[in-house]
Amino acid sequence: MALSRREMMAGMAAASLVGPFTSIRSVTRAEEKPRHKVERAGVGAIGMRYQGSVITEKARLYGDIVAISDVDRHVREQARAAFGSTPRIFENYEEMLARPDVDIVLIGTPDHWHTKMLIDAVRAGKDVYCEKPLTLTIDEGKILRDVVGSSDRVVQVGTWQRSDSRFRLAAEMVRQGRIGKLQKVTCSTSKNPTGGPFATAPVPSHFNWNLWQGQTPDVPYIPERAHYTFRWWYEYSGGKMTDWGAHHIDIAQWAIDSLPVHIDGKGALPDIPNGYNVSKDFEVKIKYANGVELDVLDNGRNGIMFEGTEGRMFVNRGTVAGTPVDDLKNNPLPREEFTLYDNDNLTRPERAGKLDAIINHMGNFFDCVENRQQPISDLESQHRSVSTCHLANISIRTGRALEWDPQKEVFPNDADANKHLKREQRAGFEIA
Repeated sequence: MALSRREMMAGMAAASLVGPFTSIRSVTRAEEKPRHKVERAGVGAIGMRYQGSVITEKARLYGDIVAISDVDRHVREQARAAFGSTPRIFENYEEMLARPDVDIVLIGTPDHWHTKMLIDAVRAGKDVYCEKPLTLTIDEGKILRDVVGSSDRVVQVGTWQRSDSRFRLAAEMVRQGRIGKLQKVTCSTSKNPTGGPFATAPVPSHFNWNLWQGQTPDVPYIPERAHYTFRWWYEYSGGKMTDWGAHHIDIAQWAIDSLPVHIDGKGALPDIPNGYNVSKDFEVKIKYANGVELDVLDNGRNGIMFEGTEGRMFVNRGTVAGTPVDDLKNNPLPREEFTLYDNDNLTRPERAGKLDAIINHMGNFFDCVENRQQPISDLESQHRSVSTCHLANISIRTGRALEWDPQKEVFPNDADANKHLKREQRAGFEIA
């Protein structure tokens, strides 16, 4: 008698995750095809504003959207209508996690909710796709490592640039020595918006402001604090450093293949009552254990520049360019012998650009759910990438250069800096 997909998944849940595959799968997919109905998992999505709706739409290719949760009633009702009016909708995500028809959880909420929701989903026995940045603090990442590491759950982080063929190519070329010995990397984002003071307002009747705030301090409702502009408040996010940085620094660190030991950040902190408070005019210099230097700037051409002893190469969401790239015509990469990650997207058509790359990124996640393998944006690598973003912000906010021990994940003999590894959490929303 054939097992149903749900029975197969329940059986696989007893097995622990193992390391990456040791060889490339030999079958190449000509195109991504929707899975047959009997093979499809039940998907529950939390946070349905723009990015949440994007990843839910991409997950629809591989699974059935059975539940939606959002603290804004207008948002969740619009999302239900967009996905065929069939998913159940919830204000509180915990009620959604209790449903047995939810196999997989997507998290597209503001940053300050990522860690707690991910932990709750894993403890509820769900596999999780969580938007970047993975955490609000470095200590949250340590907790996640323990919780996810002691489970058998698959977690993919939404750093989809790893599934974009241009970024993947650039990182792999650096690791294969195509620009010689890597010496310096420059990540350029754009400037953080400034604004305020903003006026307080009555909380809309369709919006659960208390639940939206979660672990953060309870403050009067200001429309600019919520939805997209949450990114420019340090209470909820880290500005461009964790928004764009979680993408670009992740790719840079993928290529650098080391961890930071020294961080020197400079930037101005706005002092506007009821206004955006992430740093402006920032510049951060980071030194890695292997000697590579990384500069993170809020100016210049958005993207990543790699500089080595034998050339340099630039990559962003529009191009990958440089003499080493031109040389690929005559000297292609020996991918059968060397890859950044064995369980990756080399069996899929190359895709570039956000909406297309997420197809591969989500596909990689669903593959790993079926195979019980680590995905391309696994939790440990993403904890380390976003930790570098947090380190940059901490250096800026303390106003000085900092030494970092990447093994112990502390600032040695620096009690003041170590205070920034975590934040106070509002009662009832603690992460543990």
